[in-house]
Amino acid sequence: MTPSIFETSRRFWPGLLLALLAACVQPPPGGDVSRAGRYAPPGAPPGTCWSTHISPAVVETVTSQVLAQPAQTDSSGRVTRPAIFRTETRQQIVTPRRAHWIEIPCPAMMTPAFIRTIQRALTARGLYRGPVHGQMDMATRTAVQRYQAPLGLDSGTLTLTSARKLGLVAVAG
Repeated sequence: MTPSIFETSRRFWPGLLLALLAACVQPPPGGDVSRAGRYAPPGAPPGTCWSTHISPAVVETVTSQVLAQPAQTDSSGRVTRPAIFRTETRQQIVTPRRAHWIEIPCPAMMTPAFIRTIQRALTARGLYRGPVHGQMDMATRTAVQRYQAPLGLDSGTLTLTSARKLGLVAVAG
């Protein structure tokens, strides 16, 4: 017996849906890295590599006392019933969430020898205390983050600017 058109099309829908979803893959949040210019800000020069850094919003909780009922006084001005206040708490965004692009060394540059150089430079500045092994591990990323925080970037992703300031990459120009 030949399957109906409905049964046949039902078998193809999951594959078609999967193919459509695969075409819409987004970079991972908080650290999408450019591979051959795939993710880059508009106008970025070809051959440069980029990552986005997300600065979270700063939220402040504000608590205030609001007059619910004023004090009642008699004819002589003496308070017969004190004022009643209610507490109101609200949150307000002090600094909004911000995403910005940072130029990073390209993956081809991030060789074990280059990473060892990063580790030695951070060790010389007292920021890295681990072994110089050429792996971008958590200790190395933490040291990079400590180096970049005073420069205004709280990220463990090494920027090209930081690499230049460490003396690891030639200054363009």
